[in-house]
Order: sequence, then structure tokens, then C-alpha cells
Amino acid sequence: MAITDKVYLKNHRQIVSQLDTSIPKGAFKGATIDVLYSGDGITKLDDATRDRLLDFAEDFLDPEQPEDLYTGYPERQFMTYLLELRSQGLHPDAIVDVIGDEYFLYAYPGDILSFLDNAVRTIEAAETLAGVEENTKMEQKLHEARVALSS
Repeated sequence: MAITDKVYLKNHRQIVSQLDTSIPKGAFKGATIDVLYSGDGITKLDDATRDRLLDFAEDFLDPEQPEDLYTGYPERQFMTYLLELRSQGLHPDAIVDVIGDEYFLYAYPGDILSFLDNAVRTIEAAETLAGVEENTKMEQKLHEARVALSS
């Protein structure tokens, strides 16, 4: 299961009540993305919630090609964001705090930790393959990425 399947709207009940419509709790579920991307009803939300959800929509739901919205674009953008937070030295608890403060999202620290661990293992495998292929440039690049995530 992808990490984006384990990221939820914070204050989901309050948001549903204010929107006066039912949407899934998962931030990356199709119906949730539809509501946030189209902006339908967003004006019904209180200022703080609206601002954070609009930030989420702008940062993750705004591909250059609108049809890319349903091809995994938001999920890739969000996973990249999580990896960037980790490379800045944030640990899973701090990452959960940041996504909550910035976007009104919630994830469990253990799920974030598992995602980061899998990312490090994947990079490590790619680094090994680059070494086998004697692609030292790529091997070095992957080594640096792995170290940045591991520290």
C-alpha cells in the first residue's frame, strides 16, 4: 500500500460538515481530489481550513496537463515532498507535524517511517545495480541521495 493511501484529511468530520457533502477521509482519494481540484464548495470552509486545503491543491493537484491529475501526479509530488522533508533532517514525527501545519493532513509516524525505509532500500538497490553496471556517476548520485535520507 502506497504512503499516499495512508494520508488523511485532518479534521475530516469538520470539513465534511462545512462542505455539506461526503468525501473520503483519504487525501488522495478520487472524490477528495475532485472536490479540492475543482474548488466546489471550498468557499464554505472556514478561512484556516480553506487556505491550507488550497495550498494542498496548488502544491500537489496542479499538473501542467490537467489529464495528469489522475495518472499518479499528485501522489508522486507528495512522495517527493516527503523525501525532501527527510533530506532536510526531519524525522517521521516532525514530518507529520509539518504536513498537518501546512496542509491539514495527517499520517501515522510509523507509516512515514516505513515509506522512508523503503525509499532508502530502493535507492540502495539501484546504487548496487549502478555499481554492477560500472556507472560510477549514477552510483555516486544514488549514494548521495541514500546518505541524505539515512542521516
